[in-house]
Parts: sequence; structure tokens; C-alpha cells
Amino acid sequence: SQKMEAVGQLTGGLAHDFNNLLAGISGSLELIETRIGQGRSKDVAKYIAAAQGAAKRAAALTHRLLAFSRRQTLAPRAIDANRLVDGMLDLIQRTVGPAIDVRRTGADDLWPALVDPSQLENSLLNLCINARDAMPEGGRIVIATENRWIDRAQAAAHDMPEGQYLALCVSDTGTGMPPEVVARAFDPFFTTKPMGEGTGLGLSMIYGFAKQSGGQVRIASEVGAGTTVCLYLPRHRGEADADGIDPERRPMAQAGAGETVLVVDDEPTVRMLVTDVLSDLGYTAVEAADGAGGLRVLQSDARVDLLVTDVGLPGGMNGRQMADAARVARPDLKVLFITGFAEAALFGNGPLEPGLAVLTKPFAVDALAARIREMIAPSTSPPPPRPPS
Repeated sequence: SQKMEAVGQLTGGLAHDFNNLLAGISGSLELIETRIGQGRSKDVAKYIAAAQGAAKRAAALTHRLLAFSRRQTLAPRAIDANRLVDGMLDLIQRTVGPAIDVRRTGADDLWPALVDPSQLENSLLNLCINARDAMPEGGRIVIATENRWIDRAQAAAHDMPEGQYLALCVSDTGTGMPPEVVARAFDPFFTTKPMGEGTGLGLSMIYGFAKQSGGQVRIASEVGAGTTVCLYLPRHRGEADADGIDPERRPMAQAGAGETVLVVDDEPTVRMLVTDVLSDLGYTAVEAADGAGGLRVLQSDARVDLLVTDVGLPGGMNGRQMADAARVARPDLKVLFITGFAEAALFGNGPLEPGLAVLTKPFAVDALAARIREMIAPSTSPPPPRPPS
């Protein structure tokens, strides 16, 4: 009965939020069509902006749901959490406002963690926003990082394996929460904020992200005395990665001569959009609607510099299986998986093999173009012919 109630709350809240977003998208598209028919093309810019804004909010909502269900696509890296937090302090201070005093403490010898840095940044920002909302008259937020050894007794109390963890904690001097609210804090769409203020997905998203990363999140709170939320992430035994250039922030680059991309997706709209982007950038685009069709191209002598494929494909062969089969004859084939959620059995929790990458739907056109260019760029000469079968 409790599970059914939770499912009902989840689907009801999701339907409510999505109906609002779809109304903004469909209404904007209808008005764009009307204005173009009237020859009033100058009026369409605001409707395009409205539709794009609603689509981005819808994407953010689905990403939070996938985080809650632990099925989001993660790109884990060995990160230095001190460097990540320090890089966000200005953004956090601007977000919470001048009435909140943001303080920072951190261990000098902090262990690295293997985690998706963008999701950790989202989680930290969400926790700071929650802390701000709990202090309407102003107050103090303390962001702390430290190494934690979790022994057997602590592991049982926190419902997590014993071992070594990086702890990222956000404390506030706000109103605090009674035990019954703490017990429900991670439930999807549960919120103590007024109607229309907050989706109730922030903490559930953080919980799902922590669990998917092999960690845990716990809350300590007392009414009138503030709240502390701690995110525990398993210690990574290697060194933290140096910060590199974000490929999604590079300008779109044009294709080299003859570069060919195979696009495999069962959704015609997605295939159309991806192939149009490729054509605009000068690539030769080849399409297939399922794994069998894609594999026929890959097992031919056709030049293919990159395979862009959905993971969930019809016909009994998913995108990962198709890519693995193709790489038997084309061991250097580069593959970009475009997917709406992470199939853990296909990708696992660690880094992907060299030559493989994942881009989560929906994606920005410039992000797709930059990722394609980044993957193809190291190979400027045509790939060697496929060995005879």
C-alpha cells in the first residue's frame, strides 16, 4: 500500500509538471506556425525562446527522475572535491544571496573520489539552495569536505558498506526539520514548500546520484538548530584527474574531407536532426533504423569514421551489441552512444573503454557537434580498409 501511494505521488507530480511544460512547448509551436502563416516572422523569436526554455526544464526534470531511479547516464572521473567546491563558491554565494554567509572548510589531504563532476556540482548547488530556503531571515552555510572512515557500527547505522569515504557536508543555521520530515526527505515530489515552489525532487535526485555512485547521503537535523546533509562517496585509490577543456564548450568545427558518420536510431525525428547537423558540418551521414541495418553497413567496406547510435534499438540487437560486433572487424571504430538513460548492464559504473563515449538525450546541437569533432579529430586520415572476412 505504501509503495502504491509513493508511485501514485510520483506519477501525479510528474504528470502535473510535464503538462505545464508541454503546454508551453505546444502552445509556442502553434503560435509560431500562425505567425509564419501571417507573415509576421519577427514575432516568432519569443515563442522559440519559450519553447526552448520549457524543453530545457523538461529535460532537467527527467534527469532528476533518472537520478532518483539511479538510471541516469554518469561520466565518472577521479576528482579533487576541494578544487570542485572552491571553483563553485562564487556561484553559490551569488545564488544564495548576500544575507547568507557562506563558509568553507576542507581537509588538506582529501582523498579523491570517482564521480561525475557535473552531477556532484548539481548536488552541492541543490543542497545550498535548500539551506538558503531554510534561513528566510539570513544565516550561515558551511561547506565541509573531509576523509571519513566508516566502521561496522557506523555502516549499519548509515545503511552503507564500511570503508573509506570522501564526505561532502552542507550545514545551515536554519529552521531545521522534525524527525517525520527527515524520514520522508528523500521521497520523490515530497516538499514542505508552498504549492508551486520546488518540485520535491532535489533531495531524491541527490540520494539516487549518491547510491548510483556507490555512496550514501544522510541528514542530521534539529528543529530550530539547523540541518547538516552529508554526501558520502567511496575513496578512489588513484590520483585525481587534472582539469581539462570541456569539449561541449568548444565552437562547432567543420568536417574533414570524406569523413563519414553512421547514425543508428529507431526514432525518425532523432535521425533527421542528427543527420541534418552532420550535413551542415560537412560530414557524409549514413542512416539505419535498427541494429541489424547498422551492422550491415559496418560489415561492408564503406568508410565509417564514427558510429552514433542509440542504445535501446528494436529487432533483438541493442546499440552496445551492434558496436561490439562491429569492432571485431573494425577494432578502432569510435562509437558515440546517445541515450535517454544509463543501462547499467551495458555501461557499468566505471569509465568507458577508449574510443567509446556517451551523450545523454536531449542534447544541444553544439554539444553533439563538438563531441563528434572531438572523437573524429585524432584520426585525420581515412581508416584502414576492413580486413577480409
